[in-house]
Amino acid sequence: MASKVIMPKAGMAMEEGKVVKWLVKEGQKVETGEPLLEIETDKVNMEVESTASGVLLKILAQEGDTVPVTQVIGYIGAEGESIGEEAPAKTTEKKTEIAADKSGEEYDVFVIGGGPAGYVAAIRAAQLGGKVALAEKSVVGGTCLNRGCIPTKTYLKSAEILSQITSSAYRGISVDKKAVAFDMKQARKNKADVVTRLTNGVKSLLKSNGVAVFSGTGIAKSAHTVEVGGKIYSCRSIIFAGGSMPGRIGIPGIDSRLVMTSDEALELEEVPTRLAVIGGGVIGVEMGLAFSEFGSEVTIIEMMDRIVPNMDEEVSATLAQELKKKGVTIMTSARLKQITESAKGLSLELDGGPVVEADKALLSIGRKPDLSGIEPLGVTVEKGRVKVDEHMRTSVSNVYAPGDVNGLCMLAHAAFKMGEVAAENAMGGDAVFEAKNIPSCIYTMPEVGAIGLTEKQAAQNREIQVGRFPFGANGRALASGEGAGFVKVITDKKYGEILGVHIVGPGAAEMINEASVLLHMEVTVDELANIVHGHPTFSECLYEAGADAAGKCIHLPKK
Repeated sequence: MASKVIMPKAGMAMEEGKVVKWLVKEGQKVETGEPLLEIETDKVNMEVESTASGVLLKILAQEGDTVPVTQVIGYIGAEGESIGEEAPAKTTEKKTEIAADKSGEEYDVFVIGGGPAGYVAAIRAAQLGGKVALAEKSVVGGTCLNRGCIPTKTYLKSAEILSQITSSAYRGISVDKKAVAFDMKQARKNKADVVTRLTNGVKSLLKSNGVAVFSGTGIAKSAHTVEVGGKIYSCRSIIFAGGSMPGRIGIPGIDSRLVMTSDEALELEEVPTRLAVIGGGVIGVEMGLAFSEFGSEVTIIEMMDRIVPNMDEEVSATLAQELKKKGVTIMTSARLKQITESAKGLSLELDGGPVVEADKALLSIGRKPDLSGIEPLGVTVEKGRVKVDEHMRTSVSNVYAPGDVNGLCMLAHAAFKMGEVAAENAMGGDAVFEAKNIPSCIYTMPEVGAIGLTEKQAAQNREIQVGRFPFGANGRALASGEGAGFVKVITDKKYGEILGVHIVGPGAAEMINEASVLLHMEVTVDELANIVHGHPTFSECLYEAGADAAGKCIHLPKK
């Protein structure tokens, strides 16, 4: 599909622009980021860069034409590609103004939700010259900063330090384990301090970009109006970024006061003696590991046949093995039937299995989109998720829904990018969200990082070559006492295309970003095997696994 070239909105007050000169002629090739044309606004002359690579198929606005902002002035695409219906761009009529309600103001973009998708969208829209408002019912930063990514990583760092202290004897460091004490209240305070610092940082970013922030629940009353705290605000576009909430299951006893979501678990002031974790996904294994190191007797109950079932099977097996070494009990293919509360705590009854006794239970079966605030618009919703296209646009043309609400990829870093895409399109752009290669990370000990196809997925419709390299053969890993795990590189056997990278081991969450670049740049495995990596480093394992897939790994025995 041909990409549109539009008259950009280069300032808050800009309503139209004049085409001064096209720098590329019809039929000529242009690359993303190359100057495409020069325009004149009421303040400055500026060059407009191409947002796509291809051939300039058609110019709709000629030199000297004055065009409203966001009006299509040309098309870029593959040579000979059809652009569909064309319309003349020359006009001096200004866009229809949206009359503001007496109780509110008018904005170019109104963002509902201040999480990763929402606050990023607000800032990006402001960078593009928009007058932007954001409504947040709690604290900016959303689940990620307040109740998810950041708090759990803070606890996991405490767990890592505890693990290192209590296992330091082999390094010649003697520690009286009886003297090592963990203070849950202080850990909680540390977590709160980190969260406050980051959320204050987001507030400062919003303020510095001129975003009006309203405290309260934003409700989209129509395609051009948002209500916050009883006031109605008008806007040209709405970006709905409501985020997600913890999932629930309908079994007897699930509403017990002793059954927590991750939100409540992060506010505990005492470490439970026995903790049952319902769900062996990312949240379950991270929280389970943290509380195990804090001193809880942890049992993870997973309905599927393995923990973190979305990961590569070898990764799941290795992570399970390492968690068991740390004292975590893992029960797979286990379906929870009911929960009974008594004076002694909780009894979790499994179908055809034993009863798990616990003082508290953590419900961690994933998250679901929070659609409160968008219902009045009647946007298309499928399976509890807002349906969007690659531009983050909903079934209502000027309403966008980035982040967890659309269920495409419920990760904070994916939400960041979706927020940017939504903002650029709300401001008249033609940005696209590519969901193909988004890395996933689990911050356990050892860490997990993954991107692309698993080995099983890749083998379904092509001949593949798999390269592996164990951290047990890596100098840095052995010196650090972290030899568990491996790097796996999956490639297309015929062309050497890297299809997926899966890591379980030290630094996996950092190393996977290099793999992300490799896949994005379409680097082949032979090219990876020629890239020099520093020594000794954990990331040498990625290089070695690539070399193994290419059949020339030096540091593995001959096959």
